[in-house]
Amino acid sequence: MLDIFNNNAFGVVALTDAINRPVFAPGRLGQMGLFSERGVSTTAIVLEQKAGNLILLAPTPRGGPGVTIDKKKADSRAIIVPHFEINDAIQADEVQGVRQWGTENQLATVMGMVADRIGIHVPSHDVTLEYQRMGAVKGVITYADGSVTDLFQLFGIAQDDELAFNLATLANGAFRKFCQAVIRKMAQNLDGLPFTGVRALCGDNFFDDILSNPEYRATYLNQPNADRLRDPYVNFGGQTYGQVEFGGIVFENYRGYVGATSFIDTDRCHLYPVGVPNLFRTYFAPADYIETVNTVGKKLYLKQYRMENDKGVNLDSQMNALSLCTRPKALLKGRRTA
Repeated sequence: MLDIFNNNAFGVVALTDAINRPVFAPGRLGQMGLFSERGVSTTAIVLEQKAGNLILLAPTPRGGPGVTIDKKKADSRAIIVPHFEINDAIQADEVQGVRQWGTENQLATVMGMVADRIGIHVPSHDVTLEYQRMGAVKGVITYADGSVTDLFQLFGIAQDDELAFNLATLANGAFRKFCQAVIRKMAQNLDGLPFTGVRALCGDNFFDDILSNPEYRATYLNQPNADRLRDPYVNFGGQTYGQVEFGGIVFENYRGYVGATSFIDTDRCHLYPVGVPNLFRTYFAPADYIETVNTVGKKLYLKQYRMENDKGVNLDSQMNALSLCTRPKALLKGRRTA
């Protein structure tokens, strides 16, 4: 009966194409297009870091020797691309009632079973990728098993101290001045690399304190755009609770959680520059199948293979993804203070 699964429609290529079709993406970072994506043909990537050579010059005698600049070698490090896999199955009894013996005319119905399974797998992979990307925005990626990839440690740099936003008392220009100091600090950490703006992903309590900040309210009170005080919540397909702009920074109330696991602390925000090419990257490595060896990686893979004694077919989906920030020094974090 299970000869139906020998049809080309159930091969690795066809199933992988099916699972990579657009499905609802439960992630704001994916929706924003913040991460540039690239498939690689290996299971690890090599990062190369070469520090710039910006120095202050001391005066030297005319006609004499000048100042020499050290030639710094590139610093390379390899990172394994994490592997995420879901194991599932379609039992023979599930197929029994949807097709007649020796016929192929119920192929679409059986494929519908596979599609149902894909509908279960894809959101889990998507939310796992979103969680990984949020970790890249923070600079510290934490996985469900408790393992951690610290980008600051990986690049050999120290993370800046947490910024204290006393939003209850910042008023009369102090809040705007504080925001400008944050922007200047970020510019300094980028070593002069141009950027077009700054965004902050905020927890619920942090964002609520911005809305009640006296300087923020005074800025829009009795102005044509005072509606921002009444309704800061904009619709991004349900992926965010709202956003406001103040002091050159766009503050967004990030929406992301799975069960009791929140992607962002309610009292904190995470700031990053926008307009920096390739600041955030996601690499997709190939699956661990014979068919995919040395091929360019895709976001998701789906494969089926027979169970012992033809009791059914196993259905496996997998994602091999690595997300990171190429300049973690530019990442800042803040917290609300009483």
